Formats: sequence, C-alpha cells, structure tokens
Amino acid sequence: MTESNKPQVRFITVDSEDAGQRIDNFLLKTLKGVPKSMIYKLLRKGEIRVNKKRCKPEYKLVNEDILRIAPIRVSENTNTVSTQLNVVANLEKQILFEDDRLIVINKPSGMAVHGGSGLSFGLIEALRALRPEARMLELVHRLDRDTSGCLVVAKKRSALRNLHEQLRNKKVQKFYHALVKGRWSAKLTKVTESLKKNDLKSGERVVIVDNINGKESETRYKVLQHFQGATLVRAFPVTGRTHQIRVHCQCKGHPIASDAKYGHPDFDADMKAKGLKRLFLHAASIEFTHPLTEQRLKIEAPLEPSLEKLLKQLKQEQ
Repeated sequence: MTESNKPQVRFITVDSEDAGQRIDNFLLKTLKGVPKSMIYKLLRKGEIRVNKKRCKPEYKLVNEDILRIAPIRVSENTNTVSTQLNVVANLEKQILFEDDRLIVINKPSGMAVHGGSGLSFGLIEALRALRPEARMLELVHRLDRDTSGCLVVAKKRSALRNLHEQLRNKKVQKFYHALVKGRWSAKLTKVTESLKKNDLKSGERVVIVDNINGKESETRYKVLQHFQGATLVRAFPVTGRTHQIRVHCQCKGHPIASDAKYGHPDFDADMKAKGLKRLFLHAASIEFTHPLTEQRLKIEAPLEPSLEKLLKQLKQEQ
C-alpha cells in the first residue's frame, strides 16, 4: 500500500446539521463500508474520541464537537459497484435537479431504491458511488422497483426532516402516468378502496382490497388519452400505501400494462408483442417546497424512449 493510500487520522467538526444525533448513527453514515460491530469496537477502545475524550455509542453530538477518528483499514469490497459502473454512469444523466440540499433523479425501471432482499446494489448505493464526497445521502420516499420516475434524495438531515414533515402533512404532490387496460371512464376520478398487505407462503407480498380490515386509501385519476384497448391515465395518490395505484387500477378492471403481480395476461401479452418490456407506471412529476429557499418546486421526469415509442404505436381514440 502506498503512503497516499494508507488510512489517515481523520478530524471532523460537527456542524448544526449533525448536532443532536447519536454518534453511532452519525459514524455509520460517515464511515461508509465500516461494519457496525467495528464502529462499536472503535468507540469502546477509544479509537474514536470527541473533544479528546472517550464517549459511548449513545452520546448525542453537539455543534462544534471535534471528532478524532483513528486510521481505519477496511477491506474494500468494490465488486458490487465496479460491476455496475455503467449503471452508475447512466444515473448521472438521470439527475433532474441538484443543489446542496437534495437531488431529484429520474429512477430507471427495474432498479431497486436500495440494496436488500437479495439485492446488493440499489439506487442509493449507486448515488453514493457517484457522489463519494457527500456526507449523507438518504431517500426521502420510495418507488417500487419496476416504477420509474421522480425520486427525491436528501443531502442534509435538515432537508430530510423538512421533506418528511411535508409528506406527513400532504404538502408533497406526486403525479404518475400509467397505461391501463380498456377504456377508463372520464367519470371515474377517484378510487377509495381500503387496502391490506398479504404475505403469501412463498414470502411474496401482495396487496388486496379489504374494505373491512384494510387501511383507508385514495387515488385520484384523470384520463390523458384513450387508445384502442387501453387508456393513459394520470394518477395522484392522496395516501401512500404499498402498490396503491396498481391495486386501485386492478380493482376497477383496468390493470396496468405489464404488471407482474396485478396485471391481465392477455393485455400484457398484447403490450409485450408491441415491445413493452416493463411495468408502464411512471412518476411523472413531484411538487414540494424547497427546504431552504421555501420556493415551491415542480420537477418533471420525461418518459423513457421505449414508453414513448409504445404510445406512438397505439391507435388513439376520442
């Protein structure tokens, strides 16, 4: 190992963004790739100190605290990132908005928002590889793996807290575009069936309509274009239940094209023959108040070319 690659002592001065959080949580985010067990061991042995003193994992950081972190050598497992370098590079082109508080990205279909459930690599890991200098990158909300479109990632804890509060208070507006089976009636503007999660024996999770035991749910719809055998709709989820838009479309007899869980086999086969290789559900826009400037932002994500191409193939109807 060359001198320049040797682990060095690190000093970090805590700012108001990080004040108030436990040191173990702060270190887990700051020392990327360092196992949790090692962080506790380093704290226990005094290898990590605050203002030259030892501290316990539950210590809450104070503004202007100075952390001294002894040299840490981690066996870097870069395989998961290196095998996905093309994915990481492509993500740079998908960034719709970025400043020192947040990133809004047009998430590709087929990419999980984070690793887990058998996946070692997700969008948040890719973004961290793309922005190694970022002290913090955390998802503000989620999108299903097969759904594309607007996804917000916070770069500061204050932005994350602010946006979570906006989500709780329903100050964030998310609009989706979906291609559904059949002719959706312009009069059907609201679906309010309650939804319940069901875990199957296989471990797969499906969501069903259950107006007795399910959670209250509401999605508002607007017809954008009728096609022969299909309709392009805009969906606005008032609540944020798992698979909400997909199940609300299905329960009204209009499942979304190429939905592996809730789709219609004949409709899906027809769309596949026309070149559709993914779920036709896209988070087309998101609107929220910027955490710092307090300006209202509306960010739009264009449909990927394959979806645009499919729509051009379909025969429009009035």
